[in-house]
Parts: sequence; structure tokens; C-alpha cells
Amino acid sequence: MKTTKLKLLAVIGLYSLSMAATAAMEDKKEIKAASGGSSVNLPVMQLKYFDTGIYGSNESVGTLKAAASYGDLQHSMHGTFVKMPAGFVSKSHIHTGEFYAVVIAGVGVNGLAGSSDVPLPVGSYWSQKGGESHVTKCISSNECIFFISQNSKFDYIFDKK
Repeated sequence: MKTTKLKLLAVIGLYSLSMAATAAMEDKKEIKAASGGSSVNLPVMQLKYFDTGIYGSNESVGTLKAAASYGDLQHSMHGTFVKMPAGFVSKSHIHTGEFYAVVIAGVGVNGLAGSSDVPLPVGSYWSQKGGESHVTKCISSNECIFFISQNSKFDYIFDKK
């Protein structure tokens, strides 16, 4: 019971934080944070996902999709919802900057390439150090949704190994 409450509080807290940012929607690729203004409430049905074009190790599974919450994932600090198809396994990759993630839906895995899977169900958290090679997966039968927060732009650099 206590674990369930903590998970729920973590999810609600991060979701509330993401909705508190003031933003101006220019197109479905980005929401730019506005300076000043009023608070924002954005129901989940109004999130505007776009296709990132990033495939995993099995291209038939599909690509990652992203929806901005605050900031601009392509250029600066941001909070972003990432939708990963069921069965998605990323290729080994790095990100320049560290990021923090919470599982909103599905069961994910994030770890060093070749490490044992640690299932991360709804409400779970992970952080990913910048420059560290890793693999991210959606191991549930339904799609995974993660909320990530990062103090720098989001990049996805495939390992050359």
C-alpha cells in the first residue's frame, strides 16, 4: 500500500510539474516556454506527439514518439513525454547531457549495454548519465510512456562500437 502511494505521488508530482510550465504551441514538434503569463493545464488527450524517426534494433516495431511539456528538446532544457512501442529495444547509444525519467505507462528497462534487465513498472524512476552508453527497452505488451527532464537539449548518438 505504501509503495503504491509513493508511486502515485511520484507520477502525480512529475506530471504536475510538467503542466506548470507556461508554453506557446507553434506546431506539433515543439512547445516553447513563454516568459511570464498564467499557469498551464494540459490534459493527456491534448499532448501532441511527433515521430522522432528513431528506430530500435527491430525497425518493424516502430519509432519513438515525443510530446513536449515545457522547453524545447531539440535546443535546450526540456520536459518531454516519450512514447515507445511495445517490444522496442534501442540500439546502444549515448546522450550528451544527463536526464531523469519516470515511467508513466508500461514496463521499461534502462541500463548499460549487456547488463541484466531491471524491470521498471509505472511510477519507477531512473537517471541516465550523459556520455554513458546504454540501452532502453519497452518490455510490456502495451506501449511505454516515459517522462524525461533534462537541463540540456536531447540528442541520441548511436555507439560506434
